[in-house]
Amino acid sequence: MKTIDELLAEGVAGKRVFVRADLNVPLDGTTITDDGRIRAVRPTVARLADAGARVVVASHLGRPKGAPDPAFSLAPAAARLGELLGNEVAFATDTVGESARATVAGLTDGQVAVIENLRFNAGETSKDDAERGAFADRLAELADVYVGDGFGAVHRKHASVFDLPARLPHAAGGLIATEVGVLKKLTEDVARPYAVVLGGAKVSDKLGVIDHLLEKADRILIGGGMAYTFLKAKGYEVGISLLQEDQVPAVQGYLKRAEELGVEFVLPVDVLVAGEFPDLKTKAPANPTTVAADAIPADQEGLDIGPETRKLYAAKLADAATVFWNGPMGVFEHPDYAEGTKAVAQALVDSPAFSVVGGGDSAAAVRILGFDENAFGHISTGGGASLEYLEGKTLPGLAALED
Repeated sequence: MKTIDELLAEGVAGKRVFVRADLNVPLDGTTITDDGRIRAVRPTVARLADAGARVVVASHLGRPKGAPDPAFSLAPAAARLGELLGNEVAFATDTVGESARATVAGLTDGQVAVIENLRFNAGETSKDDAERGAFADRLAELADVYVGDGFGAVHRKHASVFDLPARLPHAAGGLIATEVGVLKKLTEDVARPYAVVLGGAKVSDKLGVIDHLLEKADRILIGGGMAYTFLKAKGYEVGISLLQEDQVPAVQGYLKRAEELGVEFVLPVDVLVAGEFPDLKTKAPANPTTVAADAIPADQEGLDIGPETRKLYAAKLADAATVFWNGPMGVFEHPDYAEGTKAVAQALVDSPAFSVVGGGDSAAAVRILGFDENAFGHISTGGGASLEYLEGKTLPGLAALED
């Protein structure tokens, strides 16, 4: 896989360099609520621009249905990228149409442009190779060189991720090189003890990584909405908590297998519950109560790990040499249910372990809760991509960058 260092050594002055970034940031209207992914790709864009390239940045945002939708415009992300670069960034109001062609044609050496949301074109995500390839052909007309730096999308077989690199000379950007290097530390010659913390809503999203990590991890800590499927698998009442009943047999199998392999599965011993999901907009008080994990009332919903579980998890992380964390411990967006997620983040800050925060909601939580990103070993920009890498899957976007 060619690196950006090698590409820059060959010279990019005057060349149109297409950077497949991940600018898929959360928006409140047109206001960006977490610019972490934009800041993560800024160094690659800046290095190319400083070397005289004419940089064309492209990304998806959200899940528009193959047609323009103002709610998913990349205009706010383009403006923020310009602020971070300290230079105005041109913005094309389409992907491969008249505006994109004119905007790219108008670039001079060292200038940067962002084209509109790639998913406004159905060819980007099409499962039909011909349709996807046709869109990639049109994107290729905008560039001379391709740089893949959108780690959050490398697990997708999309036109700009998989098909376009085959049509242009290509290299991996600095962000992708960093992400892959970090993930290798979680899969090859891992420093032990190796602890994995998994949270988030659905256990089904994490089954593959649990299956794979049972052969690698020393202990696995479970929180978030997915914890209630684990508690149900142990025969506990979980009330009206988030539950994937169909996954209970699979979870029971993992618990048994973990015991056979000597992998410690750590589940909540107490939880915060309430009678209804809290109002995240108003942050209205939800009046939670703490109950033992095996004593959740039938009319209550578990929304965070409890204080004893926070202490337990901190103790289980204190002596770890490597930690991978993906998924919050509760509804961290509401202050009444943020303490569990905050406790895990603080435990990683306090631990001497090499800690990796696995993208998505976990990365957002770290920033929203006010932690210094530099206090962690690495904060990934790609939750889904990180999980699939740890499952041992081949990621299309990485395979496409191989020579």
